[in-house]
Amino acid sequence: MSYSVKEIFYSLQGEGAQTGRPAVFCRFAGCNLWSGREQDRAKAVCTFCDTEFRGTDGVGGGRFAGAEELAERIQATWGGDPGPVVRPYVVCTGGEPLLQLDAPLIAALQARGFEVAVETNGTRPAPPGLDWVCVSPKADAELVLRSGDELKLVYPQAEAPPERFAGLDFRYFFLQPLDGPDRAAHTQQALAYCLAWLQVSGGNSVLPPWVFHGFPERFTTLSRLRDQPCGQHRCACC
Repeated sequence: MSYSVKEIFYSLQGEGAQTGRPAVFCRFAGCNLWSGREQDRAKAVCTFCDTEFRGTDGVGGGRFAGAEELAERIQATWGGDPGPVVRPYVVCTGGEPLLQLDAPLIAALQARGFEVAVETNGTRPAPPGLDWVCVSPKADAELVLRSGDELKLVYPQAEAPPERFAGLDFRYFFLQPLDGPDRAAHTQQALAYCLAWLQVSGGNSVLPPWVFHGFPERFTTLSRLRDQPCGQHRCACC
C-alpha cells in the first residue's frame, strides 16, 4: 500500500495525557468528514477543523510507496538510535489517519523501536497493534471506535454533550475548548462543565493518576474549587 502524507515533523505533544512527550508527528493527507476546501466547510460533517491536511507539500511530506519507506522517513525525522531513556514515539494524525494507517506500517515502525499512537475521529476501525489510541468524536459522525486510551472532546458541540461519551471504555477523558474567535468563552464553558462535574463526582473520576501521587492536598483544593465562588461578578464558572 502507498501512503499520502501532508507533513512529518518533530515536536512535543501538546495535548492530552502525553503532553510534553517528544514525538514525530506524521500527518496523513485526507479526511472523511471534510474535504479541506473552505467552500465545502459549511456542509461538512466537521465544520471547525483548523488543520491543513490537503496535498503532500508540507515539511517532510510526500507520497511513499510502502510501509518501509515511510517508516524510514519517520525514523530519520526522530534522529538517533532508540534508547532506554526516551522511547521513540510517533503520532499518526491527519486529516483522518485511519484512512491510510495499517498493520504493515505499524509493524515497520515498532520494528524500529517506535511506540505508535493515533489521533482519530473514531469513525473507522483501528488496525491491530497500536500502542496508544486517542479518539476525538464529532457530533454528527457515527462513532465506531468506542474504546481506547483517551477520548478528547472538542467543546462545545451542540449535539455532542460530554455525558454522551462518559460511559465509553477510555482511560482518560479530556475537554478541549473549541478554537476560533470565541475561544475565551469556550474555555470558560469547558471549565464550568468540569467544575460542575466535580460537584457530582467528588473529583476522583476526572483526576489523572499523577495528581493522586504528586498532590496530597488535592481534596482540599477540589473542595475549594467546588464550594467557594471566586467573587468575580463576571465569572461564568461559579
